[in-house]
Amino acid sequence: MRDTSPSREAFRPGRTHMTDLQPAIAEADEPLYAARRRIFQQSVTGRFRTLKWAVLAVTLGVYYALPFVRWDRGPHAPGQAVLIDFPNRRFYFFFVEIWPQEVYYLTGLLILAALILFLMNAVAGRAWCGYLCPQTVWTDLFYAVERFFEGDRREQMRRAKQGLTFRTFVEKAMKHWVWLLIAWWTGGAWVLYFADAPTLVKELASGTAPFAAYLWIGILTATTYLLAGHMREQVCTYMCPWPRIQAALTDEYALNVTYRYDRGEPRGSLKKAIAARAAGEKAGDCVDCSQCVVVCPTGVDIRQGLQIDCIQCGLCIDACDGVMVKIGRPTGLIAYDTDLNVQAREQGLPESYRIVRPRTVLYAALILVVGAVMLWSLATRDMSGLSVIHDRNPVFVRLSDGGIRNAYTVRVLNKTLEPRRFVLSVSGRDGLAVEAVGVAGSRDGQPLVEVGPDQTREIRVLVTAHEPPKVQGTSPIVFTLVPADGGRAANANDYFRGP
Repeated sequence: MRDTSPSREAFRPGRTHMTDLQPAIAEADEPLYAARRRIFQQSVTGRFRTLKWAVLAVTLGVYYALPFVRWDRGPHAPGQAVLIDFPNRRFYFFFVEIWPQEVYYLTGLLILAALILFLMNAVAGRAWCGYLCPQTVWTDLFYAVERFFEGDRREQMRRAKQGLTFRTFVEKAMKHWVWLLIAWWTGGAWVLYFADAPTLVKELASGTAPFAAYLWIGILTATTYLLAGHMREQVCTYMCPWPRIQAALTDEYALNVTYRYDRGEPRGSLKKAIAARAAGEKAGDCVDCSQCVVVCPTGVDIRQGLQIDCIQCGLCIDACDGVMVKIGRPTGLIAYDTDLNVQAREQGLPESYRIVRPRTVLYAALILVVGAVMLWSLATRDMSGLSVIHDRNPVFVRLSDGGIRNAYTVRVLNKTLEPRRFVLSVSGRDGLAVEAVGVAGSRDGQPLVEVGPDQTREIRVLVTAHEPPKVQGTSPIVFTLVPADGGRAANANDYFRGP
C-alpha cells in the first residue's frame, strides 16, 4: 500500500509542498457536525396524527389539572391528591403516603419505569419518543401554535424568503408570546406539585409566594421555551441519550417505522410508473413525492432506512398513506414493520411478527414481579416504626446497689393520621427494668408512649439490670413497640453492655 501521508521533507523549514498538504487541509476544513437547517414541518392528517393529538390532550390535561385534584385524608393531612411535601418530608399520591424512610418505593418506581421503557422498545422501537416524551408533546403543541399564526409549511417558507415585514413581525410576536405563556404555565404547574395548589396560586398572584417558587417557574419557563420552541429536533438528535441506549437494546423483531423498499423500488413519477407497468416492467409504488420527509418533525427521509434522528412518530405513515389513496395504490408503503419481513417478501417467504418472544416475556414478567412486590409491600407495611441508638459515653453506669444501667435514645414513629399510644418493652435477658424519661403512662409496668398523628417522638430510655452476676459482658436485647389499640409490633435490635 502506498503511503499517502505528507513526507517529512514537507515540514522542514523553507520547504513547503502544498501538493502534499492538500489532502490534510481539505480534511481539516470539513465541519465535524452538519450545519443546522430549519425544518418547516407540514401538517398531516391520519390515524397516527389523531393518536398523537389524543396523547397530547391527555398527558397535558393530567399535568396541568392534577395539582388541583383533591383527596380527603382526614383532618391532620393535606387535601391535595398528589403532593411532594418537602417541609414535612412526605410524598402523597392519592391513598399512598411515602415517608423518607421508604425511599425504596421511589427506587421501585424508577425500576418499573425503566422496564416499561425497555418493553416498549422491544415491541415498537422508540414509541416513547414518538408519542409520550415531554419533548415531543410540548414540541407538537408549539408547532401547532406556529402553524396557527404563520400558516402551514409553504406559507412559512414563502415568508421566510420575503424577509421581515410588519405582518410577519406581528405574527411572530404573537407566536412567541403564546409560546412564553405555555412555557410559563408549564413551570407554574410544576411548582404546584410542591405546595397546596390553590393557596400557592393566590400567593403567586399577590406576590407573596416564596422566592424559590418564582425561581423555578422562571427556570422551567426558559427551558420549555428554548427546548420546545427553538431547539426542537436538536434535543432528540444530540442532547437525549435514549436513541443511543435504544439502539443497543433493540433487536431484529422490534417493530419500527419502515419504508418497504420491496414495494417502493424502483421509485419514479406516477406517469413513469404507469408506463412501466403497462410495458410489463417493474415499477415501485413510491412516486418520490417527499411527503414523508416534509411531515417529519426531525426532517428524516425514512426511505434511507432507520436513523438515529427518527423518533418513530408515524406521521410519515399518514402522509404516505394519503398519497397512496390518491394514486390508487395500496396503503402501507411505510408502516411499522421489520427489515426481516421486507427481506422475506423479496424472497417470496411469509412474514413473521414476533411480539411475544423471550425478550418481551422477560420484561413483562419483571414488570409484574416488581409491581407485585411493591403492592404487597404497600399493603403490609407497618404504620409504626422504632429505632434505637445506644449511648456511647458512658457505655454503662454502675449503680450504688451494684446494678448496671444502659441508656438509649429511642425514636417512635407514628405513620397514621390519628394520635396513638404504644407499649415499649425490652427482652433478651432476664431481670431488665425499663424506664422512659418524661413518659408518665405505663401498662403492666411497661412505659406507655403517646405519639401525635403523622409524627415521630424521641425519648430517652434507661434499661437497668439489678442482678450484677448476670450482667457480665455484652448481651443482645430486643426493643419491642406494640400499639396499645392492637396492631403489628415493631422491633429494634441492640445490645446491653456490662463490665
